[in-house]
Amino acid sequence: MKRELSGAPSRRDAWVVALVALASRAAVVAWAASRFPPAADGSFYSTIAGRIAAGLGYTWLWPDGAVTFAAHYPVGYPAMVGAIYAVFGAHPGAAMGLQAALGALAAVAVHRLAARAGSRRAAMIAGLLVALHPGLVAYTPAFMTEGVTAALLACAAWTIAAVRDSLEVASGRRRAIALTIAAGLLMGAATLVRPQSIVLAPLLAWIAWAGAGQPRRAAVIASTIAAVAALLVCAPWTLRNCARMKSCALVSVNGGWNLLIGADAESTGSWAPIKVPEACREVFDEAQKDACFGREARRYIGEHPAAWLALAPRKLAATFDYCGAAGWYLNTSNPAAFGHRAKIALGVLETGFERGVLLLSLVWALRGLLRERGRRSLLAIAGALVAGIGAVFLVLVHAWVSYVAFLIVALLRGRALLRGPILASGAVAILGATMLTHAVFFGAGRYSLLVFPLLCGVAALGARPTRKGEAGEAVEAGEAGEESVGPMAEESRASSGQR
Repeated sequence: MKRELSGAPSRRDAWVVALVALASRAAVVAWAASRFPPAADGSFYSTIAGRIAAGLGYTWLWPDGAVTFAAHYPVGYPAMVGAIYAVFGAHPGAAMGLQAALGALAAVAVHRLAARAGSRRAAMIAGLLVALHPGLVAYTPAFMTEGVTAALLACAAWTIAAVRDSLEVASGRRRAIALTIAAGLLMGAATLVRPQSIVLAPLLAWIAWAGAGQPRRAAVIASTIAAVAALLVCAPWTLRNCARMKSCALVSVNGGWNLLIGADAESTGSWAPIKVPEACREVFDEAQKDACFGREARRYIGEHPAAWLALAPRKLAATFDYCGAAGWYLNTSNPAAFGHRAKIALGVLETGFERGVLLLSLVWALRGLLRERGRRSLLAIAGALVAGIGAVFLVLVHAWVSYVAFLIVALLRGRALLRGPILASGAVAILGATMLTHAVFFGAGRYSLLVFPLLCGVAALGARPTRKGEAGEAVEAGEAGEESVGPMAEESRASSGQR
């Protein structure tokens, strides 16, 4: 059967994905808006958003009536919600609507990324996996940052894929530079929501340019451009911190807190109330206290490096074994409306869904490795062993091992991964950055939400059947070599009547 490669059906599919994603999230918002007030960190975000909407800025009103400038949490999310509050009023449903729209946009971004891999069916599967992901959909009412960050990262990867497309055209270099700047600006917005995102700005740009076969110097320049664009987005807020907080923090002043929480001999790997060191007990300024916590954390790490490194598996387990963020938030916000049994039921559904996605992603990574390296090569054998271990841990408690296995097998593909779809290399970059971040600080299931959109796209590639190519080698249906994945390659295949 002839593959459907024309752009019009693909765009219609994108609209279907958008409508399904928006409808599923809108239904949750309609149910949740009057039932679930801001909870946990969301209470702080909503309060700050209300003050921003009222023109009071990122300030905090203390019980004694004192008002101080603050920057403990990142400004990006409360600023977005504050803008919504200013227009529609300070109603939970208004903020939830923003998150529903961003979640739907993420589903479209993943659909368009998967379409670049050459299969309309895979693209549809990818978009619908994101549109109906139980964890992402049910987290829509949460006044938290992870869903917004996940959407912004997916959109940044979509933009980076357009950079790759432009570089495939002889006259497209100028457009590629403009799109690299646009991707950097998106990553800057993501950084204002979640500061760790800044590392992905140069990394994604480098993937696009180096993967397109551009000279190393051009890839480094593009990475620098993306990083500078991201930093320029943050610069006004950084300057504000210099003036108001007496600390030129890029975004927020909670890095020291988080590092100290994860640098404790009694740490479980997840969040815990901070234990204030003796040296910091008389430090009350917000920025100075964070700096003090950071110094004490680094001192502990320097004195107990082995013990601190040994905490990394616990932190990864807290992040990747079980997400459960949506059920946790809804139950915390209103246990009467979303009780313990509902939390468990949603957790079971979400865990099964996410582990199925990860299994398909492992299949994609291993299948590509076997095709590229040959089934009897040492790399292929090693990859098969690692993938097998990952598959086993999918049915055990510690699924974090399976995420590490996917990362290893994908990276074993080497330059083929770099030259392949941005969907895959972007997923690997985001997963790797997330793992590294939370191995250093501390883990929580909600932090894994960042990797789910692009990983759903990779799973859709893994779900495709295999067939025999004309030369007799096994190739993925709809993927005649991942190095040629751009629109021009599709047009070439379509014009040659490839089936």
